[in-house]
Amino acid sequence: MQRTLFYSGSFDPLTNGHLDVIERAMALCDRLVVGIGTHVTKAALFTGEERADFIRAAAAGAVASTGCELRVAFFSGLAVEAARAASASAIVRGLRDATDFDYEMQMAGMNAAMAPTIDTIFLPASAHARHITATLVRQIAAMGGDVSPFVPAVAIDALRAKFAKG
Repeated sequence: MQRTLFYSGSFDPLTNGHLDVIERAMALCDRLVVGIGTHVTKAALFTGEERADFIRAAAAGAVASTGCELRVAFFSGLAVEAARAASASAIVRGLRDATDFDYEMQMAGMNAAMAPTIDTIFLPASAHARHITATLVRQIAAMGGDVSPFVPAVAIDALRAKFAKG
């Protein structure tokens, strides 16, 4: 029986925190589906395909070392419905702090009510990634700061190019 986990987010941009969760989740399953959520009311910095390419490139080493299959999917509705469509047995969520925990516990409860067969697995952020948020990374990049400690190498030049264009 193949164990499939689902990890969702906007990944705009992919951060080292996201990559930490992806790599650790891959050690727990046979297939990880990374769901890129799209929202018509939210303007993304990168296209969905750019974000998917970042994920595939940054996670290539973990794919090779774990043997876990990595899939990237796009969804615009509920994450729990996307997890169900991916045949996932669980949704993976990263936790940085108590604020994340409170929100994610509420979300896990709602998801369990809608899809009782899909569990939620919480992965606490590793110490080196606990402080990283995509929002802060975008702000630092927009102001010309060095984002290299916060994002995989594949995203650094792309962020610089986005903000160099004005």
